[in-house]
Amino acid sequence: MGANIFKDIFASIRDVVGGRAAVYEQELMRAKDLALQEMQDRAAGLGADAVVGIDLDYEVLGQAGSMLMVSASGTAVKLG
Repeated sequence: MGANIFKDIFASIRDVVGGRAAVYEQELMRAKDLALQEMQDRAAGLGADAVVGIDLDYEVLGQAGSMLMVSASGTAVKLG
């Protein structure tokens, strides 16, 4: 997910004066939700009933940290 330049500017100001960068928190939550949904969809496509052992990894990529990446992994299982 790309981080908007205006969000970057306001987050930089927030870093200088202190506090939490709510914009980045929202983007991370959105990226996490998307990663989990994609994992769930793939597991369902395989006929799985659930996903266990879920691991979330967060990375900042690109020049000046302009991209956010969230990876979700787990084991798809069939119950019964």
